[in-house]
Amino acid sequence: MKRLGRMAAALAAGVMMMVTPLAAKAAIDVVAGENVYGGIAEAIGGSHVTVTSILSNPSQDPHSFEASPSTARALAGASLVIVNGIDYDPWMNDLLSANVANHRRVVVVADLLKRKSGDNPHLWYDPAAAPAVANAIAQALEEADAAHAADYAANLKSFLATLAPVEARIATLKAKYAGTPVTASEPVVGLLASALGFDMRNEAFQTAVMNETEPSASSVAAFENDLKNRKVAILFYNDQVTDEITDRLLALAKKSGVAIVGVQETQPAGKTFPQWMMATLDAIEGALARKP
Repeated sequence: MKRLGRMAAALAAGVMMMVTPLAAKAAIDVVAGENVYGGIAEAIGGSHVTVTSILSNPSQDPHSFEASPSTARALAGASLVIVNGIDYDPWMNDLLSANVANHRRVVVVADLLKRKSGDNPHLWYDPAAAPAVANAIAQALEEADAAHAADYAANLKSFLATLAPVEARIATLKAKYAGTPVTASEPVVGLLASALGFDMRNEAFQTAVMNETEPSASSVAAFENDLKNRKVAILFYNDQVTDEITDRLLALAKKSGVAIVGVQETQPAGKTFPQWMMATLDAIEGALARKP
């Protein structure tokens, strides 16, 4: 995946590290590359953590993010860092390498899920991701701050309970709609679509758009054919990353009467992770239940 982070190492190199014992701090500083993981950290850490999420603007294209001095400063003082991995946020690795700290704990979501470079990097849409991340955060906080271990364990239990309805909803929708052909402007919800048992089409096109390369003429033609002839039930459209080609496909889907479900790479403001996932599932179910 192409991600812009060329300034990261240079910015980080100029930041001086001040290592403060955890016991002397009012709260543990946590930095998350993406606000979806920052939200989970807040749920687990409660009042014992201060969380900074780097990617949190829903109107920002995550593909074009470049690290700033403030990003470097935040990472320099963090005791816990959460990284997506597999090329989604490479600037995080650059900054961490430039500011080595023995006290810092790093959670790499891709490692938790055993994913490698080239796999779909939108890991938070995998139903297995949130529980794995929550458990890893709880463990890291308990190790860093044993005095509040009971609080972290209780918060973890509460958070996992909020995921149960989401997991149940996925199972219900899969039982009803498995095998449904769908498509997407980018592979943002590919992992959720897979969990729902959908038949995802036009993946070569999606990968090209994600990697900011030109889709082949044949992949564009195949995509357009699917929409014109209503061979797919849903077009998942990434609201944060658009261009002339994806806008044209969106217009074609509307003209052909293909249901459109807007999706995001950044957790919407005012929603918890379970609320965000449930709203997405609501939209999917509504699209599939719609009369043609």
